[in-house]
Amino acid sequence: MRRLLHLLATLSFVAGAATATAAATPAAAPAPKAPAIQLPQPPDIAAPSYLVMDVNSGQILAGKDIDSPVEPASLTKLMTAYVVFDALRTKKITLTQTLPISEQAWKAPGSRMFVQVDTQVPVEDLIKGMIVQSGNDAAVALAEGVGGTVQHFVELMNEQAQALGMKNTSYKNPDGLPEAGHVTTARDLATLTAHLLKDFPEDSKYFAIKKYLYPGTPKSNDTNRNRMLFLDPTVDGMKTGHTQAAGYCQVTTAKRDFPNLKGRQIIAVLLHANSDRERTSDSQKLLNWGYTAYEDVQLFAADAPAASPRVWKGTASELKLGRLNGPIVVSVPAGQAKQIKTEIARPDPLIAPYKKGQTVATLKVSLGDQALAEVPLVVLQDVPEAGFFSRVWDAIRLWIHAKV
Repeated sequence: MRRLLHLLATLSFVAGAATATAAATPAAAPAPKAPAIQLPQPPDIAAPSYLVMDVNSGQILAGKDIDSPVEPASLTKLMTAYVVFDALRTKKITLTQTLPISEQAWKAPGSRMFVQVDTQVPVEDLIKGMIVQSGNDAAVALAEGVGGTVQHFVELMNEQAQALGMKNTSYKNPDGLPEAGHVTTARDLATLTAHLLKDFPEDSKYFAIKKYLYPGTPKSNDTNRNRMLFLDPTVDGMKTGHTQAAGYCQVTTAKRDFPNLKGRQIIAVLLHANSDRERTSDSQKLLNWGYTAYEDVQLFAADAPAASPRVWKGTASELKLGRLNGPIVVSVPAGQAKQIKTEIARPDPLIAPYKKGQTVATLKVSLGDQALAEVPLVVLQDVPEAGFFSRVWDAIRLWIHAKV
């Protein structure tokens, strides 16, 4: 006990001396303000709402009225596909399983793959028909097969939208036909598309199919309505939509390789264009702009710590923070990668226990005075709580640390 009291007295003296020294030190002159950075300006787009997102970084590079509610038309089928893909993943259905075509599905108005009532159609064919032909009949058949009823399937769609953070989306049907309250936004569509690419990388291949013909489908209806698939070899999806109220809509995805980063993916969302020609040309403009105006920079490799701050009362002395299952990538204006600055915002002190995957800090990336991105940092390895005596000792050290 005497040794402990002597140690505490010594440390208190050191802390007091350090405080006095700090008080005597004159304040440093304020750092000069960083010059304003002019971010790249997007091309002129006639559509009232659009968005460009870099999938690798998760950053929105440009957008206009991205939270304005609009009718999604057949872009609805992106969520229908997500729920179906999830049912495949959980083995609720299989690709080779056949589903019955009800009268409701057979009578579905609008675009169809022309499946016949009272027939059995494989799930994979219905998926292709829903995407390539934009078949409303296929969407209804899949909804009935997965949800039991269309109404229950729509409930699943809305539950999934909330789970993905699509705050301004409300679904009323699985096909996208006009209905009161059936709305989404450019931001929510980009969020959904990014999750389709991330959560179902294998199933996303269906969005790249250029031609598909099911027995009974007219030959004139065998071509994907996404003309970008035929114009740009880097385009691999996703979906078009059109109704009189929604105008011409499109979500486009592309993947291009660059010397410093392979497989850079970009999403372009275009809503309420005036014509098919306009939505195609403007979607191409947005993609090209995203790839040329910005470049991706990898700051940290997957599972590599972006920071290893001190952690108290734990079995380890450091808490490794980073990103699991992927590198930390940021999108910066082309040619300005060397000018980016990073800052980590986190609580202090860090007190164990911590679980792997727990979000603890935020990596803030800026360019001059312009904020570029905020990346959540998670715990890369478990740090359990230490034993009693280690916790007591760290409590003493923390008290001293707070006094210094």
